[in-house]
This record gives sequence, structure tokens and C-alpha cells, in this order.
Amino acid sequence: MSDTTKTRPEAPAPEAIRWFGTTWLDHDRGYAWRRTAAAAGSLLAAAAAAFVLRLGFQGLADAKIGTFVTVLAFCGVAVCSVLAFQRTWKSFTARRPAGQANDNQSLYAVGFIGALLAYFVRSLTEAPGEALHRSEYEAARARQASRRSTGAKPKRRPKR
Repeated sequence: MSDTTKTRPEAPAPEAIRWFGTTWLDHDRGYAWRRTAAAAGSLLAAAAAAFVLRLGFQGLADAKIGTFVTVLAFCGVAVCSVLAFQRTWKSFTARRPAGQANDNQSLYAVGFIGALLAYFVRSLTEAPGEALHRSEYEAARARQASRRSTGAKPKRRPKR
């Protein structure tokens, strides 16, 4: 038995954001509370991470390895944090190309405080990644509306 009904393309579905689901679309079902919790959680995690780094630097000071090495380690963590902040911030507005490998993964792992702070700062204005997801969703809806309004159908190749 064959199905003769034509399947119509469904409306594009919004992509879920971690911790927010699809509440970012209409800012419903506890969106404000989730955004507040995400901001507070990322700030708390950044503070805990700073405390752990403080313990690490205290260990360097107790080992009496010298000021140069301590300053070098501090500058390394600071630079990695800035780079991780920048990478995380850019990821909220644009996707990386699929084939692009991340060669600096360990560099960003050292600067995890920067990534947490970027998440905190973005959570103050919107769900992290909301602008990217909203623009992609609206573009998909516009493409579907234009296909529907023009009645564009895919061209068929002649049978041989």
C-alpha cells in the first residue's frame, strides 16, 4: 500500500539552547529565572575557579621557585583567560565552520575563567547564544515563507 499524500515541509523548529530549551523563543516558562540562574551559576563557578587558582599560586609561592616563574604563570593564565573569553563571546554570535579544527583547546582549557565570565556577561542581556539561534531561526522561517509564497518547486529532470 503506497501513501499518495504529499508531505508538506514543516515549519522550521527552533534549536534548543542548553539550560534554556526553546524558552528563548518567546521568553516564556521561566526564562527570566533561568537566565538569572545561569548568570549567578557562571559567576559562582568563576569565583570558585579563581579560588582554586589562588591555591595554585600560593603553592608556587610556598615552593619558593622565584618571582619570575610566578609572574610567568600568572601572565600565562591571564592571557589564556582573555583568549577563552574572546572565543566564547564570538561563539554566541557566529558558528565556527564545521571543518575548522580547534588546535588551541588546551590554551582555552587553562583560561576557563574567561569562558565562565563571558557566559556571565552574556547572561545579563540574553540567553547565551540566543541572538545566533534567533537569527538562524528567522532566516529559516523567511526561506520557508519565500518558498511558500513563490510556489517554487524543485525542477524535475526529464525521464529517459
